[in-house]
Amino acid sequence: MMKMQTISRREIAKRSLQLALAGQVALPSGSAAPTEGLDPVTSWAAIAACEFQRFPNHERSPLGGADLVYGKANNIELRLDVVTAGPETEMRPTVLSIHGGGWVHLMKEDTWLYNLPYLAQGMDAVNIEYRLANQSPAPAAVEDCRCALHWVHEHAAEYGFDKQKLVLAGESAGGHLALMTGMLNAEAGFDNACAYSNKISPVGVSAIVNFCGITDVADLLDGANRRSWAVEWLGANPERERLARQLSPLSYVRSGLPPIISIHGTKDNAVPYEHAVRLHQALEKAGVPNELVTIPGGGHGMRGWPRAEGQRAHFRIFRFLKEHGTLSA
Repeated sequence: MMKMQTISRREIAKRSLQLALAGQVALPSGSAAPTEGLDPVTSWAAIAACEFQRFPNHERSPLGGADLVYGKANNIELRLDVVTAGPETEMRPTVLSIHGGGWVHLMKEDTWLYNLPYLAQGMDAVNIEYRLANQSPAPAAVEDCRCALHWVHEHAAEYGFDKQKLVLAGESAGGHLALMTGMLNAEAGFDNACAYSNKISPVGVSAIVNFCGITDVADLLDGANRRSWAVEWLGANPERERLARQLSPLSYVRSGLPPIISIHGTKDNAVPYEHAVRLHQALEKAGVPNELVTIPGGGHGMRGWPRAEGQRAHFRIFRFLKEHGTLSA
């Protein structure tokens, strides 16, 4: 009797994301005209399948399918994926994508497809994992994402990341982590565990894309907006209120921040829409370039919105990135 091979969920996700490089996105502006007989989407997919690269690959690593390790904490190897939209010798704008899941579940492969619109714009993509609450409670996830940003700066020349055109993007808890990673500086103390030579030097980004991210962590610990996953992430810390404030993007609003665009549904039942409104108002007061895209009646995240709203959101995102110099107009 043939023994059935067991394939892990992570391996299934990896195989799926490799197949996803076949496209389902629009041909980016400036691309060559579609080959005769091919529609623009399939033409882009054919180009992507031949020219895009995922690292590590078989040429660099005999294992081929292993993720890149950007750090280690609590004996846990922290991993990321890199996809370059062409030769790594060319410098390109790069999106650093952070998955959601309330800091307690999901993994980077679950939201890998969210990178496709950025790849279609000719950007590179870095897909980041971080420690979940059952591995290490707060502030571990923030520390990990800051270390991933250091890793990207450290390895920019190797993979073709344009350090002047880095975009942080995430949804839900990933939106929170994108905001925190881009708004913090070294003085905040969350970079201390990063094992890179530039960890005391500024590591910046050119823009932040926040899909329905948490902006006030303390708001989710008690009262009408209490969320069990937020309580789990903070753990039994006796100073959880103080820590919650330290982990809230609203605590770091100041002039000089990178441009921030937030997209949030008015009927979000996980992260209140008010979180986006309060961030928008605070950024406006501080003079930070920002935009709030409201999804009328929208639920939590892109999968809770009508298709047209998701397309409108991405139109506004790429317009925003062009207006602020990350992408060419």
